[in-house]
Amino acid sequence: MSLKDCYNALEGDFDEVLGRLRSERMIQKFVLKFLDDASFENLCTALKDGNGDEAFRAAHTIKGVCQNLSFTKLGKSSSELTEALRGGFNPHAESLAEQVKNDYQQTVAAIREFKSEVDA
Repeated sequence: MSLKDCYNALEGDFDEVLGRLRSERMIQKFVLKFLDDASFENLCTALKDGNGDEAFRAAHTIKGVCQNLSFTKLGKSSSELTEALRGGFNPHAESLAEQVKNDYQQTVAAIREFKSEVDA
């Protein structure tokens, strides 16, 4: 799987990130670092604990990373969740959080597949 194939699998915009970071090596470095980011776990914990401020911060962090790396699908759902949490918890945030979870899993699966081929 090429880096571009990885972006297709996670429904991101490879050309956009290439225009921003200028080299596939730089993109690969940050894409692989995404696997170590704890923001998603922080989001899940905050939602489970009912901590709206922490959930907002975690969703906002995910949104920012996705914008920087052009992870379009996860960026869109995390942006919607961020806005829903901006004023505290509301009923709509739960369904949005489920979409973020699905999009996150898709993103991580694509990156892990890419990583397994890079490490081989």
